[in-house]
Amino acid sequence: MSIPYWRLSGFYFFYFATVGSFIPYWSLYLKDAGYNPAEIGQLSALLIGTKIIAPGLWGWLADRSGKSLFIIRLASFFAAMLFAGFLFFQGYLWFAVITVGFSFFWNAALPQFEAATLFHLKDQPHRYSQIRLWGSIGFILAVLGVGRLLDVYPIALLPAAITALLVGIWLVSLLVPDARPSHHGEEAEGIWKIVTKPAVLAFWLVGMLMQSAHAPYYVFYSLYLKNHAYSSTLIGGLWALGVVAEIVLFVFMKPLLARVSLRHILLCSIFLAIARWQLIAWCADNLWLLLLAQLLHAASFGSTHVAAIHLVQNYFGSRHQGKGQALYAGLCMGLGGMVGSLYSGYFWELLGGELVFAIGAASGCLAFLAAFIWIGREKAEAGQGLG
Repeated sequence: MSIPYWRLSGFYFFYFATVGSFIPYWSLYLKDAGYNPAEIGQLSALLIGTKIIAPGLWGWLADRSGKSLFIIRLASFFAAMLFAGFLFFQGYLWFAVITVGFSFFWNAALPQFEAATLFHLKDQPHRYSQIRLWGSIGFILAVLGVGRLLDVYPIALLPAAITALLVGIWLVSLLVPDARPSHHGEEAEGIWKIVTKPAVLAFWLVGMLMQSAHAPYYVFYSLYLKNHAYSSTLIGGLWALGVVAEIVLFVFMKPLLARVSLRHILLCSIFLAIARWQLIAWCADNLWLLLLAQLLHAASFGSTHVAAIHLVQNYFGSRHQGKGQALYAGLCMGLGGMVGSLYSGYFWELLGGELVFAIGAASGCLAFLAAFIWIGREKAEAGQGLG
């Protein structure tokens, strides 16, 4: 069976075009709606916090029922419908309710689609980065387009634009063919035994610390740059530059995986992430250093994410892949992101943006230490084992 390259890529394109319209500008929208930094941090924590529960629940249902594609389509449909509520309701309580409802379904789709993509790729997992790069292209087009739009039109139009992209995700999901995992010859290992291995426990810790370090960037980077007198167009350009660097990395990821172990990719990525948060913290008035910091997005997110996806695949195998991707989304992206959103929201005015990004760098240092001690020492985790 041939790989449905363009249909898989199309889902990533629309999904991350939505992310590119949402993440860089939602805090600006919330500020325009009258919310203070603490409230923005709380709403962002609610958005991310549902990842702690939702992906695990959906992953369990997907692995148990074998209907992961149906779950992806269902989640995409209800995410679009619920997000449309921002067009009609106002007030903190309504925003909180809609955020929780929308994100419960929104956070279900991507982990299961990651698993479905790997099922389609079968013995060609190195092609994952070639498909995932279309998500980065979608992000770039969206972040630049919306940045330009907001320099001309009021930011109140943002929820309508995001709703349209969410509908696009659902429509593309209808075109993606189903794929079933192959369990032939694979020994069944209990999920609890996998989850509690020392290397896997360390992997959760590293993922949570890295996502916690990214949270100030996702929640407050645009506001941070606005406070340093950058225009919306330039802010969008800086976001886009980071993802351009990510695309270049994805292009070269296949030969990199063939030559370098996942352990070394992960350690180098974390080290460069620490440097990135320090540059953003202390060099925001220097555009050239900010440009360098954005190029490091290729490491802080791009290669870190690819290494993590492959590690989950190695740890959990095909029998538990849906649950493994869901746990990665829930514990790392969800719990780590929620903690990062909360501390960045509460400390933003108390300590200032510089120190909040410096805390992110400190989280990266702890992640590097944990990864160095525990992750990737076994031969099964080496890049050569990825086929």
